Amino acid sequence: MKKAFTTTTKDKRKNTCKSIAMAIGLYFFVITSWAQTSATVKGSVTNAATQKPLDYVSVVLLQLPDSAVVASEMTDAAGAYTFAQVKPGRYTVKALMVGFTPGRSMAFEVKQQAVQVPGIALQERANALQEVVVKGQKPLLEQEADRVVMNVEQLNTAGDNALEVLKYAPGVRLDKDDNIIFRGSGGVQVLINGKMTYMSGAELQSYLKSLPASAISKVELIANPPASFEAAGTAGIINIKLKRDETLGMNGSVNLGAGYGKYEKVWGGLNLNFNTGKVSLYTRLNTGHYNSFNRLTLKRNINDSLYNQVNYWHPVTNSYDATAGADYFISKKHTIGIMAKGYASPENTLTTSNSTNYDVGGQVFGHMGMHNPKESSTDNYSLNLNYKFDSDSTGRSLTFDADLVNYSSNADEHFTNNFYAASGEATQSPLLLRSFSIAQTSIRSLKMDYVHPFGKGYKAEAGLKTSWVSNESDIKFEEQQELEWVNDKLRTNSFEYNETIHAAYLSLSGNLGDKLSMKAGLRAEQTIADGYSATTGDKINPDYLKFFPSVFVSYNANKSNQFSVSYSRRISRPSYRSINPFTFFSDPYTALQGNPFLQPSFSNSLQFNYTCKSFQLLSLSYIETNNFVSNVISQNDGKKVSISRPENLSKATYLSASSGGSLPLKDWWTATLQLEGSYNTVTSPLQGSEYNSSRFSWSASTEENINLPRDYKLQLSAFYMSPSVQGLYQTKSGYQLDLGAQKTLLDGRATLSLKLRDVFNTSRFRATLAYNNVNMYWQNQWESRRLNLTFDYKFGSNKVKAARNRKTGTSEEEGRL
Repeated sequence: MKKAFTTTTKDKRKNTCKSIAMAIGLYFFVITSWAQTSATVKGSVTNAATQKPLDYVSVVLLQLPDSAVVASEMTDAAGAYTFAQVKPGRYTVKALMVGFTPGRSMAFEVKQQAVQVPGIALQERANALQEVVVKGQKPLLEQEADRVVMNVEQLNTAGDNALEVLKYAPGVRLDKDDNIIFRGSGGVQVLINGKMTYMSGAELQSYLKSLPASAISKVELIANPPASFEAAGTAGIINIKLKRDETLGMNGSVNLGAGYGKYEKVWGGLNLNFNTGKVSLYTRLNTGHYNSFNRLTLKRNINDSLYNQVNYWHPVTNSYDATAGADYFISKKHTIGIMAKGYASPENTLTTSNSTNYDVGGQVFGHMGMHNPKESSTDNYSLNLNYKFDSDSTGRSLTFDADLVNYSSNADEHFTNNFYAASGEATQSPLLLRSFSIAQTSIRSLKMDYVHPFGKGYKAEAGLKTSWVSNESDIKFEEQQELEWVNDKLRTNSFEYNETIHAAYLSLSGNLGDKLSMKAGLRAEQTIADGYSATTGDKINPDYLKFFPSVFVSYNANKSNQFSVSYSRRISRPSYRSINPFTFFSDPYTALQGNPFLQPSFSNSLQFNYTCKSFQLLSLSYIETNNFVSNVISQNDGKKVSISRPENLSKATYLSASSGGSLPLKDWWTATLQLEGSYNTVTSPLQGSEYNSSRFSWSASTEENINLPRDYKLQLSAFYMSPSVQGLYQTKSGYQLDLGAQKTLLDGRATLSLKLRDVFNTSRFRATLAYNNVNMYWQNQWESRRLNLTFDYKFGSNKVKAARNRKTGTSEEEGRL
């Protein structure tokens, strides 16, 4: 299987790696050149009362005689500071710190030699604040220049998981298979803390379902990401930011919960942070037991007969999720960090399928039943190393990231299929099958980003990235024949896929006056891949270089009114599972099949936003996606078998207008409203004929928060969506109503939450398919109605000392576009 990969591709990889190594060397040469200075100015700051050094003091270099600000720095743990590249002249240094009287050094002369400034001793103010308690409440939705931020802590998410939290986000919904739909498209890239998950489809769903909502701080919706982000995701990017407290000392939180719908659920988690200012340590531990179900009702009209099928999934999942990391602030210029994550999810699932067949007169002429027990497990481990170099006080910085991700899954299944006549008698011996499957994915990634401010209010950003992905999957199917297990060639498959992506980007941004700001960038990505199926003999060797421009313009008319326009070009690559040509039969009549010849899809996206006082009065969005991927069902009328296979279709467009935000109706009542209308079209040749579909749809949602006396809070959320178009599916309308209550305890450190999801049990996916000989009704229902009770408790330091005015090593990356 390894011999199927060409040496030409390997040579391409070597040449590209050499180019990247030369580029990295060039970056180091440039940085080293900038570090050479004609003169440096050094000094220290101490506490006048204790004579001890003061760290994180703001020191400003002033040029005499007009005291013009030349540069600013902060002292390190030893109270020392350094100004580099200081031009000849007369200067003084001013030291500022909350709780202390400002201090100033004597005037000194700078020539070509280094200057040691006499120490500055700061006097404490008599009325200095000992500590400042951080209070205040953020709105649920915040509109920033390039993204919409949803503050999850303002929701009652008792018992919710990360996938369910996304339903609260404007413009986000889930399709029939729990795939995430954003801005009318499934081509959305999901990040965790700004980093790629390298998961899609079922793997991503499984991980998000195991991640409790209590671990999430906010969700960022980035419709048109700038060039510094990955180009993947035709609908944009959803960035899930997990909680991490940056206050000094030790603090953390613990949560426990239990829920019940049709089956039981229990979960718990621990979030722990320890920050000394020099070292920041953090860890997150989550575990849960989830017993749930999913029911699929499928009605197919084949010729003059009707086939009614009900598939029932009953998975029992145990999940374990751990994250640990540390940041070490070597000095005010150098920061290193490490983060390790592990995730394991063993699962036992029982699937049953019952199919009843009716003739043209409505009479039953046959039954089929399937019994399918399954044992499976999913494991995901990752390691991230980070280094950040702040070149000087102007904001120049260089960041390196190295990532290693290993993903594996395996499943052991047994199938018993029984066939009956209308009378209930067996028409043949049971069809007995068994299978064992394993999949392994390894991802390695190196990334470098450089930021260089220049002029007044201008900034350049550049970066390089290379990722290597290796994916192997193997499934063995056997059929019992005369008490012996014989290999089933139709269902057995082995597949290997390797992919390398090289990326580089450059962007420029600046402020044109006080009201107008602009940013433009260009990202280039080269994809080199090899895929081979030992079973089918299919080979794929995609190799392409694509460019992705992006433009952003923001205009602040005044403090209350902001306008922004953005454009970006995006790519959506096929998932590793979708290009595997393996055919998986979920029952004798229904199968899923991969497509090794899938091509990436590309989109052009335009976005206009008008925000007034943090309320998004109008957001206009247009996406045109070419070569987009949709599941296409091929139906064999003779064998009554329907096979769903992802295929590239010609074009899909999405035009929408939305409005929403938070409204403080009363001091005790806040409402968050969202209203969206969209027009979707799909146009493509399909199975020998032309397919055209279009429809206007709309959706509305509300989140009501009512504060009551004695620290009680009531919450009501409701959602409605009209019929719409999703790929080839014509979806039906749907709605959901949730009720919740909260009680704050122990001086605000603890919260007890009760929530009833989907009060009327109406949440389900319903759709129809109609083209060529396919005429199908689809309904997917899950355990959406359930009652959850959770307890959250925060412990340790929850105050920020005024004497500490510091900037964390990650705050710049988190806020940078």
